[in-house]
Amino acid sequence: MTEASFSLIDELWIPIADVGRVSLKQLFTESGYRALGGNPVQKIALTKLLLAIAQAAYTPEDDDDWAALGAGGMAEKCLVYLEQWRDRFDLYGERPFLQLNELKDFKTQTIGALCQHIATGNTTILYQSQVEMVIDDAEWALMILVDQNFSVKHNLAYGALTLEGGKGKGKVTKSGPALGSGSYLHHFLQGSYLHQTIWFNQLSKEVINQLSFKYKLEQSKPVWEFSITDRESQESDIVKNSYLGRLCPLSRFIVRDGNKLKYCEGIVYPNHTEGVREVSVAFSETKNGETKALNVNPEFRPWRSLPALLSFFIIAHNQSSGWECLQLKLSLYAGRVQDHGEGFGIWSGGILLSGDIFSQFAKGNDDIVESNVWLENNFFEDPSGWITKLQLEIEELDQLSNIVYSSTLNYFKSQKAEGKKQAAMASHLYWQLCERQFQALVNVCYDFNQAQAMRKTFARFAQKAYDSFCPNHTARQLNAWAANTPNLGKYLKDINQPEQAKA
Repeated sequence: MTEASFSLIDELWIPIADVGRVSLKQLFTESGYRALGGNPVQKIALTKLLLAIAQAAYTPEDDDDWAALGAGGMAEKCLVYLEQWRDRFDLYGERPFLQLNELKDFKTQTIGALCQHIATGNTTILYQSQVEMVIDDAEWALMILVDQNFSVKHNLAYGALTLEGGKGKGKVTKSGPALGSGSYLHHFLQGSYLHQTIWFNQLSKEVINQLSFKYKLEQSKPVWEFSITDRESQESDIVKNSYLGRLCPLSRFIVRDGNKLKYCEGIVYPNHTEGVREVSVAFSETKNGETKALNVNPEFRPWRSLPALLSFFIIAHNQSSGWECLQLKLSLYAGRVQDHGEGFGIWSGGILLSGDIFSQFAKGNDDIVESNVWLENNFFEDPSGWITKLQLEIEELDQLSNIVYSSTLNYFKSQKAEGKKQAAMASHLYWQLCERQFQALVNVCYDFNQAQAMRKTFARFAQKAYDSFCPNHTARQLNAWAANTPNLGKYLKDINQPEQAKA
């Protein structure tokens, strides 16, 4: 009987935009792939895995060594590394990838336990997509990778502290490191092609040793290079408290058994409330000295936070303001990216989970968010001025949103009707329309006059959102519509502010 095998190095399992599935070997061999495919949580988990491979294959000494390596050199070293550790990248065998064969004494569960959107047990099925199905090896590989990063808390997956002895009961598991204490919003740099994207986000030893992790590079290794069967062993401690170890986490102990699995809590990763930050997540300090994470909010799309994410370029009293994402700051603030390409993108994404102290789950399709904004290299000519201009325009868009909301609400109030729901929907539609043109605003934000000219476009969006929820077919409706139509004159009026125009 032939032993089962599915090599992540050779088999097709990684989704690539406009291509389909590819293997790890193809990914690091072919330089023409544009970007990862899949949904946002899959992209985050895959990006972290590819970074873990790149960092393990070769971590540059400093930014000069990083520049000399290049995207091509990074890919070549990854191919050599994968061959060296080939046996650790198979879904089956003695050391299955991100799995533990030693779970034979644990309770068997359905594979749907790993998916926030699949109904299991007594869960009510609302959509056909929630029905559990048989998955192939490629889907399984991506599923366990996502779950190790985004595992949800519930009381079904708590197992014994070690794999010896009985199973623990009655304890709720902790969320995976990519979720944290809430629903983290992640941010990565994007290059013109996938190899460049991985390279742009690769950190040097000089930078990594400045991170607030307990273990440094001489002790740190990716999880597949360890033999972990105890979530409180010395090796587990290294993994959960090191940059390289957290890139590809092992937050659940899993092994597949046909279309079932055995599953329990794995390494318990500290989050920002315990002093350890995910490098790809943005944080800020509150007035009380507490650390606050930027979480997923479907009603506040990620692109609206772009000026705050780049606020480290605006220095006042030797301190930065706004949100600080180390993944962006460590690559952009030193200026290393601007000399190696025609520009860069900022990708943001994540998933919003609901629940209580015992469990977490996704409500629907709108809980997953992502955005990607591209900036040309002339951004670096005056980043502070550019950020100030963009922030001004976004603040004006916020004001338009308030106008749309209040105008729609007053339209219904004037007819003795409740209009809060319609007002919220009108405001939401307005932001959806604005999102389509945000990249265009970014492209012209270097020029004050062009940015001002785009206001006509956003004003039309405000009027369209109002008209969509405030009909004017009858005489009564027409009177209410005319009396409450958004007043956009102030927004459209030319602003003579020489200091801003020169910024």
